[in-house]
Amino acid sequence: MLSSVVSLALIVAFVVAALVTRRKRPLPPGPKGLPLLGNIYDVPKSREWLAYQHWSREYDSDVIYLNLAGTPVVILNSADAAYELFERRSALYSDRPKMTMLNDLVGCDWHFVFMGYGNRWRERRRVFHQYFHPSAAMQHRPRALRGARFLLNCLLDAPDDFMGHLRHMAGSLIIGVAYGLEVQPKDDPYVATAERALHAMAMAGNAGSFLVDSIPMLKYVPSWFPGAEFKRKAMEWKKSTTAMVEVPYKAVKRAIADGMAPPSMILSLLGTLDGNDESTHLEKLYSGVAAAAYTGGSDTTVSALGSFFLAMLLYPDTQRKAQAELDRVIGNDRLPDFPDERSLPYITAIVQEVLRWRPVTPLAVPHRLTSEDEYHGYRLPAGAIVVGNGWAMLHDEKRFPDPEEFIPERFLTPDGQLNSEMKDAELPAFGFGRRICPGRYLASASLWISIASILSTLEIYKPLDDRGNPIQPSGEYTTGLVTYPLPFKCGFKPRSRTAEELIRTAEFHLD
Repeated sequence: MLSSVVSLALIVAFVVAALVTRRKRPLPPGPKGLPLLGNIYDVPKSREWLAYQHWSREYDSDVIYLNLAGTPVVILNSADAAYELFERRSALYSDRPKMTMLNDLVGCDWHFVFMGYGNRWRERRRVFHQYFHPSAAMQHRPRALRGARFLLNCLLDAPDDFMGHLRHMAGSLIIGVAYGLEVQPKDDPYVATAERALHAMAMAGNAGSFLVDSIPMLKYVPSWFPGAEFKRKAMEWKKSTTAMVEVPYKAVKRAIADGMAPPSMILSLLGTLDGNDESTHLEKLYSGVAAAAYTGGSDTTVSALGSFFLAMLLYPDTQRKAQAELDRVIGNDRLPDFPDERSLPYITAIVQEVLRWRPVTPLAVPHRLTSEDEYHGYRLPAGAIVVGNGWAMLHDEKRFPDPEEFIPERFLTPDGQLNSEMKDAELPAFGFGRRICPGRYLASASLWISIASILSTLEIYKPLDDRGNPIQPSGEYTTGLVTYPLPFKCGFKPRSRTAEELIRTAEFHLD
């Protein structure tokens, strides 16, 4: 009897000691902040990733803690921390915070990327995966190839509108895959609708940008109330996100009714409906998944190719090295194709470096910690918003020396082959864990074939001003969930008469 009492006392003492020790674990370091309001005035309204990276260095910690008016926020600034928490402990870190601005006010609750982890998310992710997993993405390569070759013509005919051409190419690819719709060569309404929605989502989805995400009760403030500018913005942005879901979907439904609908993801999905009571639910699900498909591929392609053009202006030697490889492997009597990828490691390294140098999403979409956890002796509270700072990870001097420089060779071995030790080093550009971007395979394929096609046939150069001096790009970027280079001048000209002929005749070979 005595031994049982002693054993019970030891167990109780151990549990109490464990609880006391757990309670004593400190939170990760971070700026002190104000009473009640915490750090809401410490977080800048733009380029937040740079502030988080600065604090990581200042406090000598790859994990930073912020208090946004009572909402705990944990920033992960290293690939090691992201791998340990988002990958190895994914059961705890795969949820999403509420994101009041984006989901409630801007109306993006249909987008599975921003949904909480659970059956509703799994159902949509499963549908998406059917059409965009690696093998399925291979089937979309012919469309990506055609888009890249059409882009070459556009760059020759109207070089000043190169960012517009990128949007058109990316939009036509994913709208074709998801809806089977053909877009107009210029000023297409579907592309314009989606671009407005993408802008709204980029502005509303960045962690820490809007106080209403930290104090959800603010969503009830009238839009006319002083300081309620966020409500007025949300009302306008919601029109765009709603149209993004409804407009192309209704167009496909009309085409189906007329017997004119070409093959697409939506056509395939709607063909599985049998008119039962669940059909209405599934139609809503499918229309949301199709709209989410656009955001998964188009923004990556447009942002990354914009950064690619910028890099080629700033690093002309890189352009020449890439063209030398293309000339050696492809020659001058044809255009690159996907089977050439294994023979063009320098082109692949450029793609990887573009994603690293100027990541499309410097801050990943926030995760939510479902129960209290511990990392390197720090206490991570349950319910905390956990954000992967992809910018900091991809600009880590230890892994990427001279991180601000564009150096594709960092992904190659000394003999010019892809370095297996750097495989997927640029992956933080696509998010983390179970919530990594599922559209990355198609986006990467489109990015690769576009870069290979452009460098094979065109010279990218700085145009001259009125005095004959090269116009220098600012190199600055927009802010938000997805970032783009600020407008800059960029010139394009055929590398040879043969190259121009290849561009002009390429479309006919795809019919």
